[in-house]
Amino acid sequence: MSEEHHLVGLLLGAEEDWPRAFEALTSRIGVFTHAGRRHVLDTERVRIAPFNLRDPARHQVVIDRLAYWYYHPREWLKKVALMDDVYLLNSPFTFQSMEKHSAYCALIRLGMRIPDTVLVPYKNPIDNVRWAYTSKNYNDPFDLAAIAEKMGYPLFMKPFDGGGWRGVSRINNEADLWSAYDDSGEMLMHLQKAVEPFDVFARALTIGPESMVMHFRPDEPMHDRYQVDHDFLSVAAGQEAVTISQTVNAFFRWEFNSCEMLVQGDTVLPIDYANACPDVAVTSLHYYFPWAMKALVRWTAYCAATNRKARLHVDPDPWFAIGDDPDLSYGDKLVRYQQLADLHFEKDRYAEFCATSLPDLDDLVLEWVSSPQFDRLLLDTVRATYPEHEQDRFIGHFRGLIGLWVGDEASLRGSSPVGG
Repeated sequence: MSEEHHLVGLLLGAEEDWPRAFEALTSRIGVFTHAGRRHVLDTERVRIAPFNLRDPARHQVVIDRLAYWYYHPREWLKKVALMDDVYLLNSPFTFQSMEKHSAYCALIRLGMRIPDTVLVPYKNPIDNVRWAYTSKNYNDPFDLAAIAEKMGYPLFMKPFDGGGWRGVSRINNEADLWSAYDDSGEMLMHLQKAVEPFDVFARALTIGPESMVMHFRPDEPMHDRYQVDHDFLSVAAGQEAVTISQTVNAFFRWEFNSCEMLVQGDTVLPIDYANACPDVAVTSLHYYFPWAMKALVRWTAYCAATNRKARLHVDPDPWFAIGDDPDLSYGDKLVRYQQLADLHFEKDRYAEFCATSLPDLDDLVLEWVSSPQFDRLLLDTVRATYPEHEQDRFIGHFRGLIGLWVGDEASLRGSSPVGG
């Protein structure tokens, strides 16, 4: 039986840890079978160079971690998607047009509990020759302090298009308001009502049809932000967090995204859910890093082996039909949204693929994370991330958390970790 090779491109910025992990796991998997055929995932780190629009693409799938920030590879992704049917994680079409502002609007219409949000005009004129005339003739004067007072402090001011906590300010009073607005410059900003008090900050990482909801502590240093905590949400709130995350991804055609939510009892309020490059660093995810790598490998293998076709643009009608239905309760809508998300991500077919084509992946990942090769990746990442005088401390910190995962996973699987 011949082997069908699928070239997976990794479009990267400054990351080194998860690409090494992905490459190691796909290499260890080697040949897998699906639909009576043998398949192999080959990986390649994508280089940036001039490209002819008629050049045929070599990749079947590209995992994008750069194009949100860097226009040249963004346009290459658009080209290979439109002309060569290359499958993209994530789509630059929707992430470019459907940023955080659009995501707020869509989810408000779907009935999600989005905090009160106001879009504020630019503080400083944008670099456009038409701005002065347009501003003089058509920009209404407004009282920012009065808007904030009506919304009620505390508030957050943050860029409408996001950007890894760039420009986010907590606003406790009018002095904070003017300071943050003055600092915003040419950034277009949202003013959003803070959710206080809340019981827990949850962050859900979703890859294809899989989600991991984690207890997130944004005020802590990055290495302590994700708390290892398996029962921090009720069953109902946990399921709602998953449904919201998968609704976001299916609606916007995103494949690899994180969603942030504040939880008050069993009430889940989404606050941030458009992250083109969600955090998957081993030095922040630590305990959850092996899950993320498994999910990324599984979904990539599934998309390649099944020749999954990308849907490049948003089709909101089925979702809005549910959101606009006055006879459906919020709970009813969540059930319908989950059904649409499962259909979009082909959840049942995907589960069968994982069970039949990658049945040993859990054991393989456990063996690899227990191995000297993974420890070397961890050491290299710590040494590249932290100053020398802090490295021993962080090596012990992350080895402990990874060791905790190994022990838990081995217990779950009824096996003992074996070095590879």
